Amino acid sequence: QVQLVESGGGLVQAGGSLRISCSASGRTFSSYAMGWFRQAPGKEREFVAAISRSGDHTYYAASVKGRFTISRDNAKTTVYLQMNNLKPEDTAVYYCAASRDPKAVPIIRYEYDYWGQGTQVTVSS
Repeated sequence: QVQLVESGGGLVQAGGSLRISCSASGRTFSSYAMGWFRQAPGKEREFVAAISRSGDHTYYAASVKGRFTISRDNAKTTVYLQMNNLKPEDTAVYYCAASRDPKAVPIIRYEYDYWGQGTQVTVSS
């Protein structure tokens, strides 16, 4: 089992940048693909980005591709989401998740086994 704790959320103006982090417990972090999802008020939780176990492969939602970058540091058992050129529609609670699915970069919610508690990101216009 792995426990995930997100941090780094906050309030930022449109066009600004923010990096959120997710720290994982346990010594098996590198055996999980990792992903970021987000949920805005009144909306379903949606996929944002995913990264393979080694970090060699990544995948992004169309809405964030070119603006967001997912990365991981297996030695620090941490996954990051660098968010640039933020827009008001990026406002949401951001969740990190860990997957045991054999896919290199899972993108579906049910493919993820463990979830963090979320961190709020608010982008003002």
